Amino acid sequence: MSVTYVDAIREAQEKLLREDPRVFLYGQDISKFGGAFKATKGLAEEFPGRVLDSPISEDAMIGMAVGAAIEGMRPIIEMQFADFSSIAFNQIVNQAATSFYRTGVPIPLTVRLPSGGTPGSGPFHSQSMEALYAHYPGLIVVTPATVSDAYHMLLDSVALDDPVIYCEHKFLYRWLKAPRINGDHLPIGKARITRPGKHATVVAYSAMVHEAVRAADRLKEQGGWEIEVVDLRSVKPLDIDTVLASVARTGRLLALGEAFPWGGVTAEVVSRVCADGFHLLDAPPRRLNSRDTPVPYHPKLWAAHRPTPETICIALRELLSF
Repeated sequence: MSVTYVDAIREAQEKLLREDPRVFLYGQDISKFGGAFKATKGLAEEFPGRVLDSPISEDAMIGMAVGAAIEGMRPIIEMQFADFSSIAFNQIVNQAATSFYRTGVPIPLTVRLPSGGTPGSGPFHSQSMEALYAHYPGLIVVTPATVSDAYHMLLDSVALDDPVIYCEHKFLYRWLKAPRINGDHLPIGKARITRPGKHATVVAYSAMVHEAVRAADRLKEQGGWEIEVVDLRSVKPLDIDTVLASVARTGRLLALGEAFPWGGVTAEVVSRVCADGFHLLDAPPRRLNSRDTPVPYHPKLWAAHRPTPETICIALRELLSF
């Protein structure tokens, strides 16, 4: 039997509940219903009193979790959709993120954000919020792109004494499968070379890693190009050393993300490479993001809104032409 991305998230939570009495889950409809995406299915029955339904108030959810973390618990909060975390923004960035700096009291809090778009989800259930939270000191932001990372990075997130924004991509929930959860995980803050290459580097994270690999495979078949794909895994901390090492091998950089283009992770990657590795570049670095519009509902418009293997190939061919 294969393991899906959402299975890995559920299994990680089951392990945490079983092994650490300080862990509890809190979110809307996560107990008997199992959550909007069934990431907590069956856990309420297995761990009575530790998988709790919250009111429909994201602000109250995080406020309660911050207080519980101060008192020594390790809450895992499930937002139904990443977009709705904006309602809890004050609690996350002004309370959770600053507490240790202000008081010396750690906030071991993990906030699960079902992120990114799926066909038909529209502007209120499709956004990628990772850059927004990465802007604030005190927050760790992770973006697992594989089944094994979904599992291990959730375990690692809960083990940290810092608040963690755990961005899990909804498109990967049941589409992404693996034979098993392997043990070759890396620590948070360390990027992975997903596909080695020598002609150009694509730096991506979350679901865009898979789109980058598809594009790289096409360019290999069509022109013999060897494209290296770097999976950031976490956007804060950002493993710029692995990125620079890859650019040193290839001389070209495409920063790829599903989020909106203004600012964000891809801009940070390009900025860091230009500042610290300009001498490594043989061509101007490029960025490719979703379009600068709200995410459309219609599946065809949604597909045209985000980077695809086709648009990634176009960007890479232009980069390779220098």
